[in-house]
Amino acid sequence: MSCGGCHTNAEVTEVERKNIEIPKDAKVVILTEHAAEKVKEFIKADGKEGQKLRITVAPGGCAGYMYGMDFDQQKQDDIVIEERGITLLVDPTSASHLLGTVIDFVDSLNDSGFKINNPNAVESCGCGKSFN
Repeated sequence: MSCGGCHTNAEVTEVERKNIEIPKDAKVVILTEHAAEKVKEFIKADGKEGQKLRITVAPGGCAGYMYGMDFDQQKQDDIVIEERGITLLVDPTSASHLLGTVIDFVDSLNDSGFKINNPNAVESCGCGKSFN
């Protein structure tokens, strides 16, 4: 199924993605300053002090996989990333899809929200919430 707003990047097969080994010092997810400030605002507004921001990738969406972000507690196998005063949690499976991903926050007249720039995406949906 396609959303009509998808575009294709460099070809990466599903097998290659699953076999990516994450180096210990690799930047799995990078949070821009603006995105970090917005996360801090949400933590304060939602009374989520002490919670960490979980970034996930799950099957679904119009391009094959979709991103998820939610406040959560750390699990045993999580990759923990300290980025601009925010603790990010990424499970190992999601990490293989997110390696090098930059998360920004855009606040403009036409569009507001978190924007994900994933260098591993073969194609992404026009809505920005799913990729393959």
